[in-house]
Amino acid sequence: MSVAPPQGHGASRGPAHERRIALFGGTFDPIHVGHLAVARAAERRFRLDEIHFIPTGRPPHKHRGGMASYADRYAMVTLACADHPRFIASLAESGPGHSGREVYYSVETVRHFKQKFHGTETHLYFLLGADSFLHLPSWKDYESLLGLCDFIVASRPGFRVEALRLVIPPELFGRRGAAHAPLDPRAIVLRRTSVYVLDTVSSHVSATEVRERLDRNESIHGLVPPRVEEYITKQALYR
Repeated sequence: MSVAPPQGHGASRGPAHERRIALFGGTFDPIHVGHLAVARAAERRFRLDEIHFIPTGRPPHKHRGGMASYADRYAMVTLACADHPRFIASLAESGPGHSGREVYYSVETVRHFKQKFHGTETHLYFLLGADSFLHLPSWKDYESLLGLCDFIVASRPGFRVEALRLVIPPELFGRRGAAHAPLDPRAIVLRRTSVYVLDTVSSHVSATEVRERLDRNESIHGLVPPRVEEYITKQALYR
């Protein structure tokens, strides 16, 4: 089902030279069709010009052993993005020598991109899943992060927007009548930014399921892009 793009600040097309860029971070261990479904839905609804897929180097919140190397995860993201002209595999969190050994925090990454596009007609969005957003209070400087750019939160069918409001400090909320406020009735209006809900995604694929199927020598056909499946097979990952 197609969804009309939200109206108002950061959502209508605006000047012809304005670019809309979403930052989509994660371990991508491995990247799967659910990630791509979210990105395509966000691209359509928000008329995004670019979506930067940013594999994290050493994730600050995940300590699972057996994670694929940064080089392998970045390679899989690159393969997954190859057929999508607006999808870009980013080295923003690769660290010195692209080793992927450094810990990067989302607030630092967003600031990096804001500096990179400073002085240009660029509108930044931060794309993430609803479950990740609900854990936002555990992120470094999350109050600052919420004020840096608009958020696109991909939710499952039936997800209640009110749950997102509960993790946002009350002092960050803005007024719907503010100059920057979107007309989207489901958007959460903050003092300087807005949080949009993307509820058109129903994929139930998870990276955990992909890894577990591989560990049991079961097929992952259809769960990851064909090029990623081929790469995993050739590199004997997650076995």
